[in-house]
Amino acid sequence: MGNGFERDKGLTLPVADRAGWDAVDVRAVDTVRLLAADAVQKVGNGHPGTAMSLAPLAYLLFQNVMRHDPNDDQWLGRDRFVLSCGHSSLTLYIQLYLAGYGLELSDLQALRTWGSATPGHPEHRHTRGVEITTGPLGQGLASAVGMAMAARRERGLLDPEAEPGTSPFDHHIYVVASDGDMMEGITGEAASLAGHQELGNLTVFYDSNHISIEDDTDVSFSEDVPARFAAYGWHVQTVDWTRTGEYVEDVDALLAATEAARAETGRPSLIMLRTLIGWPAPTKQNTGKAHGSALGEDEIAATKTLLGFDPDQHFIVEDEVLARTREVSDRGSEAHDAWNDDFIAWKAANPDRAALLDRLQEQRLPEGWTDVLPTFPADPKGLATRAASGKVLSALAPVLPELWGGSADLASSNNTTMDGEPSFVPADRQTKDWKGGPYGRTLHFGIREHAMGAILNGIALQSLTRPYGGTFLTFSDYMRPAVRLAALMKLPATYVWTHDSIGLGEDGPTHQPVEHLAALRAIPGLDVVRPADANETTACWRTVLEHTDRPAGLVLSRQNLPVLDRDSGEYAPAAGAARGGYVLADVPDGAVPDVILVATGSEVQIALDARGLLAAEGVAVRVVSMPCREWFDAQPLSYRDQVLPPDVRARVSVEAAVGQGWRDVVGDAGRIVSLEHYGASADYQRLYTEFGITPEAVAAAAHDSIHDTWQAPRPGGHQQTSAPTQGGTGDQS
Repeated sequence: MGNGFERDKGLTLPVADRAGWDAVDVRAVDTVRLLAADAVQKVGNGHPGTAMSLAPLAYLLFQNVMRHDPNDDQWLGRDRFVLSCGHSSLTLYIQLYLAGYGLELSDLQALRTWGSATPGHPEHRHTRGVEITTGPLGQGLASAVGMAMAARRERGLLDPEAEPGTSPFDHHIYVVASDGDMMEGITGEAASLAGHQELGNLTVFYDSNHISIEDDTDVSFSEDVPARFAAYGWHVQTVDWTRTGEYVEDVDALLAATEAARAETGRPSLIMLRTLIGWPAPTKQNTGKAHGSALGEDEIAATKTLLGFDPDQHFIVEDEVLARTREVSDRGSEAHDAWNDDFIAWKAANPDRAALLDRLQEQRLPEGWTDVLPTFPADPKGLATRAASGKVLSALAPVLPELWGGSADLASSNNTTMDGEPSFVPADRQTKDWKGGPYGRTLHFGIREHAMGAILNGIALQSLTRPYGGTFLTFSDYMRPAVRLAALMKLPATYVWTHDSIGLGEDGPTHQPVEHLAALRAIPGLDVVRPADANETTACWRTVLEHTDRPAGLVLSRQNLPVLDRDSGEYAPAAGAARGGYVLADVPDGAVPDVILVATGSEVQIALDARGLLAAEGVAVRVVSMPCREWFDAQPLSYRDQVLPPDVRARVSVEAAVGQGWRDVVGDAGRIVSLEHYGASADYQRLYTEFGITPEAVAAAAHDSIHDTWQAPRPGGHQQTSAPTQGGTGDQS
């Protein structure tokens, strides 16, 4: 292009007549390859190879295929792009730069450096145009399944009568995935559900380059991926750029496959694209060295020479190339304007639905929504908090149409089904017990906890609906990578984790969570919420729904818990749960307590019973219910000091889980009544007794703590001298 260098004639040009590409488009694609190589070389680390070989695919999607508007990255009608192989972040960043989303050449030059807009893996909310944070392989693809499900649910809420393809809420989700994505188990879970759900608005491009960090994937991966996806019920096509024995980038074949995928509205689509990683780098293409490390100056110079670029220049973007790629902004604006005409017509014809859309876009709860929240009468026999949660969900169903969810095959145990609400299934997938249709509300994830977590993320990323998903707390381990990403992205996903402790009883130690509360509390940005009774459950659900900037896990009991008599004057209102911790029961007449008992969930009643034992001995006891450590820590210091006066050093925490983290609450003189070993199979009353999580044990720990306050402060607190054994009295350190 007038620079004195020519593309090597031994390199076959892309076949792109039908795509309408000319020499400038080919030059733009080659520019993408070299920007990827230069960016990684400059920082000294990263993943250039995939971005180089996928340059034609990425360019085709952003310039020819996707409906998007660089001027408005939040346009409702846009197609979504998910780079599941997030390590190849340059595949996305370079297209965002070329299309005009706000990234500049300097941002590409600052790849993977402090404060840049181009971190090592794409991050939602950090870089304009990035739809989702990806990095852990498989998470992006699985979340894209959630995006596709959410698009269908939103259409059902806002425009269910429209003919297919005619609604302003119809859009498509495009995913680029790698060999590594296909190896991860979460991909199989999510793809299986996507096929079952017949998600015709989802297309996945599988970059089959047979290379991972350990080089040739034949060492670990030999399955027939297209056959697997066909068995899941997907529409499957293959485009092989190596099929002739030469490497020919047949863009027209890829475009035809893409169009066929979009036309297939009854199944999700997989397009397996066979590429050579790092092409056309002369010595490192098709090697593991091109996957995860800089190519080296000599290799990049040789590649530039092959492609007709000056080997001594870096980050070359010619004016003609940038002018061409920025034309997509005009096309996007035109598509947006045409869409807007339909959108305005829809609003005029559907004023009530338009008002709902406005509220959902603002993430605003409707006026008076709290009026429907149930209040539970005092009941010493009690109600399991999982059951109370189910009643809250059913009460909210009529007033919060955006709230929807289900369970990983545990609906009757998690109580996640809103009474009378239809299932979200294709019409021909209804069963005798579960009636519904494509726009239903009750989700059935199957026994796929890992995928469920990621799917909830995808739904929350659509920003219009509020998803929840349930399983047993012990199986939150399967969900943890997705939960962590939800916290990182600040997504309002809600997890209904039931069977919260040894209180589930006879199922035994495989199902009884011990370390899970501490492990989940270690995730920054996740609210872990363990209400003490039915009315606290109501208050906690309300608070969770009022937060739109974080995920929350509601940790709920299997066993019945007494519903406290909040009208008796003995116990504070359950609304205090919204602050994360509050004085539930106090000493009379505002006196200073001798000891403070702090408990969560089902152990709050144990603390209250211990209070009775201690009061009979003349000990003044305050009981603090602390359903959410994160909410309490966010309160002003003045409030926290009011609940836990610094001068009262005698404190006991009570929780049927490991005590890790509670030293921060009880201080140096405090005691931690906990469970420092696995459970056993027996009725829950027997387990609490055998493991020493009883009112008597709490009262004894209170006396020990009071005694320690007479001594000098002890950094680190009282420490256990030997590890407890199963059947012992728990950790009362």
